[in-house]
Amino acid sequence: MFPVFLLSGLFLGWSLGANDAANAYGTAVGTRMIRFRTAALLCSAFVVIGAVIGGAGPSETLGKLGSVNTPPGAFTVALAAALTVTSMTRLGLPVSTSQAIVGAIIGWNFFSRSPTDRDSLTEIVGSWILCPILAAAFAVALLKLAQAFLRVAPMHLFRVDATTRYSLIVAGAFASYSLGANNIANVMGVFVPSAPLVDLDVFGLFRLNAGQQLFLIGGIAIGVGVFTYSKRVMLTVGSRLFQLSPISALIVVLAQGLVLFLFSSEALESWLASRRLPTIPLVPVSSSQAVVGAVLGIGLAKGAHNIRLRLLGRIAAGWVATPVISAAAAFVLLFFVQNVFVQPVYTPAHYQTSSEVVAKLADRRIHDEARVDLAGRKPELAGERSDAEQAPPLRLAARRSAGRR
Repeated sequence: MFPVFLLSGLFLGWSLGANDAANAYGTAVGTRMIRFRTAALLCSAFVVIGAVIGGAGPSETLGKLGSVNTPPGAFTVALAAALTVTSMTRLGLPVSTSQAIVGAIIGWNFFSRSPTDRDSLTEIVGSWILCPILAAAFAVALLKLAQAFLRVAPMHLFRVDATTRYSLIVAGAFASYSLGANNIANVMGVFVPSAPLVDLDVFGLFRLNAGQQLFLIGGIAIGVGVFTYSKRVMLTVGSRLFQLSPISALIVVLAQGLVLFLFSSEALESWLASRRLPTIPLVPVSSSQAVVGAVLGIGLAKGAHNIRLRLLGRIAAGWVATPVISAAAAFVLLFFVQNVFVQPVYTPAHYQTSSEVVAKLADRRIHDEARVDLAGRKPELAGERSDAEQAPPLRLAARRSAGRR
């Protein structure tokens, strides 16, 4: 039955390709520097490569937010997110697949009475705010560098046009790779905990673990979405929000790719941590938000005279509505699948305090009189006495100890 349940993930991948993945080449197509068919082919290929090679980090963060522990539950969560994204796509709005899947996971948490990890949720929501701001900052900085370079080394108009065209191809490939690495977690992340897959040996050349196999399948689904249904959103981002020159289009693609790369690169996180520098959380962010932020950065740098504020308002409203609609859709669909089709959409989980968490909370000087478990009862610590004299101070500490497959 698992291949049947996986269909909703493929549907979500198709929706992501139709909406988010188009952003890698949206500005290039919108400015008519690259044909749509060429852009779709390149985008699809590099999305698959990025998904297989670099998709593990953001997927782990989604797993912390809520571990959907049955295939029917994963099917329903992915279906709710896909229906939400597809509805927004039909309106021509570049919504966030990241927001849709996060909303659907929270809907599953409510339905299954599972706790939502607040730290992971804070990281993800914070990235939604930081993503367009960071993209706008990158876009402004890159625009200033391009203008300075053209002043120092002026080129003939035809030379500029040709160089920009080839640069858009390379930058779009980089943005597509970053998108696959970052956003494949939205498509297949909910299936990883319950996937009945074993490592696959590919002709003796390399091995694909269960997660990478799912990421490969999801990447192909994204590519199909790019080819079949992405042109309308490409035009929305590339030409309707703000009229972009070819050089500005190149800058937008580079800014988007850089933002997605920062939030998905495990190698960069390890490099920063080894030098005791602040690390960037590995979370799935919205390519649509990155592109819109970069376009707005260009517009503001050029005086903000031609920004279409009404369209910007519609896009922002879509961003706010997406997680709420997706959470509500997931809750309703979970009830329907459980009670009509009699499918186990979640496995009940039991919780208990752990010594590690107790010690961590003790360091924070949390007092013992507030000790409760999720049911409001005093928990027993494994391997320790439950006396107040023996147990470190604790307010609330719980971890999932059973129910996962």
